[in-house]
Amino acid sequence: MLARNAESLYWIGRYVERADDTSRILNVSVHQLLEDASVDPDHASRQLLAVLGIPSADGDGVLDVWKLTELVAYAKDNPSSIVGSINSARENTRGAREVVSTELWECLNATWNAVPDRQRYARRAGPHAFLSFVEERAAMFAGLADSTMSRDDGWLFLVLGRSVERADMVVRLLLSRVSDRASSPGWMTVLRSAGAQDTYLRTNRGALDAARVVQFMLRDTLFPRSVFHALRQAEDCLQQLDHGRNTRDNDKSEAVRLLGRARSELEFLHPSALLDDLPRRLQGLQTAIKDIGEAVSMQYFHTSPWVAWSGAEVSL
Repeated sequence: MLARNAESLYWIGRYVERADDTSRILNVSVHQLLEDASVDPDHASRQLLAVLGIPSADGDGVLDVWKLTELVAYAKDNPSSIVGSINSARENTRGAREVVSTELWECLNATWNAVPDRQRYARRAGPHAFLSFVEERAAMFAGLADSTMSRDDGWLFLVLGRSVERADMVVRLLLSRVSDRASSPGWMTVLRSAGAQDTYLRTNRGALDAARVVQFMLRDTLFPRSVFHALRQAEDCLQQLDHGRNTRDNDKSEAVRLLGRARSELEFLHPSALLDDLPRRLQGLQTAIKDIGEAVSMQYFHTSPWVAWSGAEVSL
């Protein structure tokens, strides 16, 4: 597969997952701001922007639900916003039409074309309709990818990008709550933002506390949005992509090595030590995920730096 097509598929997976996860997080945050009068809108909005890595300008003034939605959902010039992510996913799909199914292209193109109308309606009726629309289209994209793509290298790059982005977003979500009390209702917000509330309550028989939520979101082996599950899926994709590598001497690529280390640190960590210095642990995971993305980029998309010819002038 051409490197440019592999890179496009990788980033399609990342951008669609980013739009989906951002919609989930923003949807829950908007409901909390509208329903709970004890929450300071400006502080909560700035905290969410910091979690998502979206800068807030000094000229924004005091932030509320509407300003927060404009920054996180509708800002076209910000690749981390929902609209920016959808646009980036569509542009990458348009550039890799020869390796993307028609159904996937039509799904993203129709989503992008529907954004202006959905956006205008949401500005009148509230952001929930727009955010639910994005979640539904992301689910449709995932279903179409699952049913129309061959399980070849293209599929592996798409799932790899989705898994790396999912792990990063869940870590960001947990970082936003590390200062909360163990019994804080904010932990339920984490579960709702990740679409994990019902599964968590069934798994833990209704018990809710910080240790169980962190354990579930970081280390659960069966829930597809846990960090461990996402890292293991990404590791499986890379191992299949590295099928030509000699494995007798246990030689691993840098991306596989970084993924394996991050996954094993979660897998073999004693549950009682999970909350010990949790902010440092989550920041370390976030750094590891960033390094994994850079290693994947260097190995598959930009294997050598740009070279400028010199000393090749024509002699007369």
